[in-house]
Amino acid sequence: MPSRRSSVAIAAVAVLITGALAHPGAASAAPRQTITLAADQTALVRFQLTGEQQFTELLESGADIAARPRTTAGAVLADLVVTGTELAALTARGAKAEQIIPTQKPVRAKAQQRVQADTLQFLQAYWWTSKGNTFLQTQVATTASDDPDVEITVAWTTADGATGSFPLMRFEDAGEYQYHWALPQKLPSQPVTVVATSSLGGKSRVITPGVWPGATPPPKPAGYQQDFIDAYMTPQDITARIKRLKRQYPALVDVLDLPNQTQGYRRTAVAYLGDPAVSAVVVETVKFGAENQNGIQARTVDPGQPNRPLSVAYRDRVLTVSLATDAAGKTTSTTTEVANAINARFPDRFRAFAEDGSAGLPMPVAGPVRLDDGLKGTEVPARPWTVQALRIGKVRDGSKAGVLAYSQEHAREWATPLVTMEFAERLLANYATDPVTRDLLDSVDVFIIPTVNPDGANYTFNDYNFQRRNLSNHCTGTARDPRNRDRWGVDVNRNYAVGSLFDGYVGASSNCLSDVYAGTGELSEPESRNVVALATAHPNIKFSLNVHSYGGYFMWSPGAYKAEGRVTLPRPSIDEAKYFQDSARRIVGAIASERGTVTWPSYTGPVADVLYSAAGNSADHLYYDLGITAWNFEVGNDIWNDAMQQWEGVGFQPPFTEAHGESQEYASGLVELVRIARDKGR
Repeated sequence: MPSRRSSVAIAAVAVLITGALAHPGAASAAPRQTITLAADQTALVRFQLTGEQQFTELLESGADIAARPRTTAGAVLADLVVTGTELAALTARGAKAEQIIPTQKPVRAKAQQRVQADTLQFLQAYWWTSKGNTFLQTQVATTASDDPDVEITVAWTTADGATGSFPLMRFEDAGEYQYHWALPQKLPSQPVTVVATSSLGGKSRVITPGVWPGATPPPKPAGYQQDFIDAYMTPQDITARIKRLKRQYPALVDVLDLPNQTQGYRRTAVAYLGDPAVSAVVVETVKFGAENQNGIQARTVDPGQPNRPLSVAYRDRVLTVSLATDAAGKTTSTTTEVANAINARFPDRFRAFAEDGSAGLPMPVAGPVRLDDGLKGTEVPARPWTVQALRIGKVRDGSKAGVLAYSQEHAREWATPLVTMEFAERLLANYATDPVTRDLLDSVDVFIIPTVNPDGANYTFNDYNFQRRNLSNHCTGTARDPRNRDRWGVDVNRNYAVGSLFDGYVGASSNCLSDVYAGTGELSEPESRNVVALATAHPNIKFSLNVHSYGGYFMWSPGAYKAEGRVTLPRPSIDEAKYFQDSARRIVGAIASERGTVTWPSYTGPVADVLYSAAGNSADHLYYDLGITAWNFEVGNDIWNDAMQQWEGVGFQPPFTEAHGESQEYASGLVELVRIARDKGR
């Protein structure tokens, strides 16, 4: 992929070439001499290229083009600095060397040329302590950004004179060089200096690493109540907890029913009619299985008579397909014909299609088979789901600054609602006894959506624990094959209306079987519409935090970019960026205060820079469209294994002891966010 600079140059050169070719100059009458160079010699050579396309290819490949192209007799001329090897390669591709352009110095071997040292700059250099260990993390950028072979090493020195070094890795994103970096390195003690050197001879300034995050929350008072989480919570458990909090703290809590009901824990009933390994038709009900469709039977029969037409009947909850026969009484219907007949006869009751790979094959006599939605959760209500939010505060009339915390947009992230529910419990339980908490709830209006995506969450607890999306199935045709049942649904956090797939941004998919499927359009899903509806209905919400897992990130906008040139959504202003960063350090410090878990500096920053491009995410919608200062957690930081001397991930559904720890530390981060909102209001 060409760089941004190359893309601009290509466009400009194309205009120049097009104009020049329209007004060619006179042809040269001078005979052309054969031009050769030794393989390791370098010279400035004028070439007659095969055309505009060849010049564009040279430009994209990084060829050393000395001057803008010109034309003669309709041919493109270009001056290139080439070696003998490059000259031979160009000649083999049809280019003609016209002239060696004279130079004051004699032609010399490229190997004798002096390599220019690059310039290095630290973008980050921070140290911290965690559970008795000291860590250092750095990011360094080189001016030789186009050279993929540059190697950078960071050397460190501690106060007691210990020294060491470690290599950095080159990091590119969307084909664009970003920096060199490494995972946090364990050191014997606090580093006092670091310096970076490169394989090109470059050397950075010697600097003193900063302490990370450099902020700590005020100590909790004696008797502060926390640790209200004792197990993973299903959406039903969360609903019960919300009811209990409303009952227990009526003066501080409102329960808000969000306006868009979700599909609920429901799917259509479906079955294979025939053998998918040989030939089969997929038969599916139009209504959900829970709507008295589970248990309907389907079958194909041989009418036992010659010259019978294909026919379809439905009676007493049995769908019967009578296959066509020829003059000899042999069945002749194909899978495609059977599917079409079912669709034509009962379009309001059934959908049918030839199983992938079975189209046009002979339809066997098969069945009866029972259609079923395949859902295993017997204790989940099979009806549309009303998503609920808690509103917590002494003054809940919109006059106080609002904070929105929401979690479990992604169904498999079981630890995230534990964070938001622990947060709610702490605020309510400590209001009567802790003056600081009382001040917070007197000053701030807190909104919490513990589970944005209850349908998907129910699916993870009962059917497939790695389900990321909701339960909407927008697939058509063979993508609706039951074998794809764990791949259906919309990624709720790719379904918002700013920087979306539909606007050309990266990080979402139009493939209905993709884990980042963006849906049929912006805000096509009730789950995403609920988040926007809550924020829109309460314009006092000025801060938000979207709780995800896992990895230990703390992020803000921009969250998406377009692929060509890696052009992000507009960057926050200088003042806003500083506010995001300063507030992040406060929240990261609050997280660390619980059990020493430190969110890495390299994982703190804009989503598009520290994670990936996430087209159509909710934080971008809230920030750009509604003016909310919006952050994102990824709870579940990597854990340092001292015995193995390596970092280890924790996953979406870690053992509950780890999930419990995450709930405690990230709830402290949310409490710090409320302090930030209070301070901003004042």
